[in-house]
Amino acid sequence: MSRTTTKIPASSPRMLASAIGVALSASSVAHLAQAAEDTEQKGQRNSISLGATSITGEEQDNTSYQVEKASSQKYTAPLVDTPRSVTVVPQQVLKDTAATSLQDALRTVPGITFGAGEGGNPQGDRPFIRGFDAQGDTYLDGVRDTGGQSREIFDIESIEVSKGPNSSFGGRGSAGGSLNLVSKTPQARDFTNGGFTYGSDQTRRYVLDVNRQFLDDSAAFRLNLMSHEQNVAGRDAVNYDRWGVAPSLTFGLGTPTRVNLSYYHLESNDLPDSGIPYGYGSSTATAHVHDKPNDGGDSNNFYGLKDRDFRKTRADISTFSIEHDLNDTMTLKNTLRHGSTGQDYILTQPDDSKFNVNRFGTVWRRANSRVSTTTTTTNQTDLFGSFQALGFKHSYSTGLEFTGEETRVSSYTISPNANPICTVAKGSLGGQCTSLSNPNPDDAWTGSIARNYYGTTTKATSRGAYVFDTIELDPKWLLNVGLRYDTFDTVANTDSATGRSKIKEDSQFFNWQAGLVWKPVENASIYASYATSATPAGGLVGEGSDGNPLSAGAATSDLQPEETVNYELGTKWDLFHDRLSLTAAVFRTEKKNTRILVDALTYQNAGESQVDGVELSASGKITDQWQVFAGYSYLDSELVKSGLNGRNGVVSSGSSKGNQMPNTPKNTFSLWTTYDVTSKLTIGGGAFYVDQVYGDAGNTVYVPSYTRYDAMASYKLTKNVDLQLNVQNLTDKLYYDKAFSTHFANQAAGRTALLTTSFHF
Repeated sequence: MSRTTTKIPASSPRMLASAIGVALSASSVAHLAQAAEDTEQKGQRNSISLGATSITGEEQDNTSYQVEKASSQKYTAPLVDTPRSVTVVPQQVLKDTAATSLQDALRTVPGITFGAGEGGNPQGDRPFIRGFDAQGDTYLDGVRDTGGQSREIFDIESIEVSKGPNSSFGGRGSAGGSLNLVSKTPQARDFTNGGFTYGSDQTRRYVLDVNRQFLDDSAAFRLNLMSHEQNVAGRDAVNYDRWGVAPSLTFGLGTPTRVNLSYYHLESNDLPDSGIPYGYGSSTATAHVHDKPNDGGDSNNFYGLKDRDFRKTRADISTFSIEHDLNDTMTLKNTLRHGSTGQDYILTQPDDSKFNVNRFGTVWRRANSRVSTTTTTTNQTDLFGSFQALGFKHSYSTGLEFTGEETRVSSYTISPNANPICTVAKGSLGGQCTSLSNPNPDDAWTGSIARNYYGTTTKATSRGAYVFDTIELDPKWLLNVGLRYDTFDTVANTDSATGRSKIKEDSQFFNWQAGLVWKPVENASIYASYATSATPAGGLVGEGSDGNPLSAGAATSDLQPEETVNYELGTKWDLFHDRLSLTAAVFRTEKKNTRILVDALTYQNAGESQVDGVELSASGKITDQWQVFAGYSYLDSELVKSGLNGRNGVVSSGSSKGNQMPNTPKNTFSLWTTYDVTSKLTIGGGAFYVDQVYGDAGNTVYVPSYTRYDAMASYKLTKNVDLQLNVQNLTDKLYYDKAFSTHFANQAAGRTALLTTSFHF
């Protein structure tokens, strides 16, 4: 076998993070406890789990599940007075649930599912919000965070989920909603937090979070470190290994002018999971008909090759921001960010397109590969505050955004990789084929791998201007309005052995939102709202392809921005002395001019889809000892006008008109709750239900519904040292959490036990 690999280099800080973890684990709990007892406790005591540490100020109750206001200044009112569905996953929920990734964290938010990478979409986070792909709608501290990634949360304070079209907030995309990750930043106090987690399936996680003030307490430095490695419960061969470092520095704490510099670096080196192939319902079938995954009788089966498969990723994000209070009611902020993300992988996709599964009990090990780098530079300027005019109080935010993005995508040439008929299972055709019931990941790969430098470079330039205002018409009536104008120019150059092709598109679009809020009492609101979004061609800038004619090379297609509107009625109440937030909403989301395939390599803005839904949520304290974070979502989706079946410009037979939208479960429910049995002992648990999910628009492949249960218990060994035990998937439920449109589904982890020792002083 010959193999040329473009590797993402490992760096010496990986050894630093590991060394810190080893040092922590080598120190006895008794020694830490004694040191902690001799240290004066600063701020309110808080338990730490799996690297999520508290950074909020001492004056806040940072153990509460309730959040009163979003971090982004674009939300010009408290959440109870914001006329849209917004869920904030706070630090305490991340800790109590032992979340370590974005997908872990969003399990607690109903109405969100994750789609599989491939089919032109990169490996990494691909959330669907209210049925719409939000792969490109993730923000970091209010600035778009592009590039295919599997996001860690060791440096994340909270996650804000905004549901419904909101291009007025962030620009292009956001048809179903968006995610804003809030970073940990330097604080006006000294603390040291850390922890180490040992768990089943060789899980080892070490974290450290240090904050120190200097320059007469007017400046602070914060450092977050993480090292994580694990196998996956219930999955043969799969393993994950990653490390990260995130330093940040703030000057001007407590002064009118504040300057922040931060850097984030994450690297990973994994043997990725290849998933489970779909099986055909009939041995004579030549197409899927309502088929689900088939593991051949052993759910541990791994269909990849240790000798061939790998996935390496990296992310580097540098941010410089300066914030100045012009007066008591007006603040000017400028954020400059440069980010680069990349991934390099060869992944086995268990392919059944030759119907090997049912005819021969075999699977073709199709090799999918990608080498991609996305660089982004953004400058965002915001002016926000409040003023009185014409007898009304205004809480406003306005700003300008300029962004340049570039993605380079290429691959590997893997030979042979030509969809064989696998009549023989064991080690067949040099490792290309394997048994459905008894695959061997140690099979030798006798083919060749070479770097293929042909590929596509996509560049995009976007400019946006926006304004938001909450107008207090009187104490009981509020009007919330927002308007944004964007230009988005993109060009995709594809190089191949036959030459270069080029597709260019320039788009301009307005988006707006409006909501009327009535407050029957001070702690409640009833609202009606309307919001829009626009999704231009090439909006994923080369990091995804579904419905994107730029990546399909379709020069004759309609390329106007897709438009989405949302109608919503809702109510929000803060009860039990404002400690518990309850919300309810009904909505309709309509996408009127979706790009649909009407002929080979030809798209038109003629499609239509809609989602009618209901959402309920509860977050906060029912009593001083009892907390809850819960929600329910009902999504009735329909492909009203779907065009021809197919993807990437290739037409297949049939029509999907009237079908349920892919990755859109009708019912989802989540409940996480904890109870302080004593001042030292806390117990908790969760239940998470997701309805059946289709992987494709034709509704021919699906993953079944499931209910997963989790449990936790934490104990304050001393005022500075905690122990926490989490058991995830308590009943060892076999379920699938990602459904791909054609060949496979991703199986979730089985029962996983994690014991965390954390310290904070």
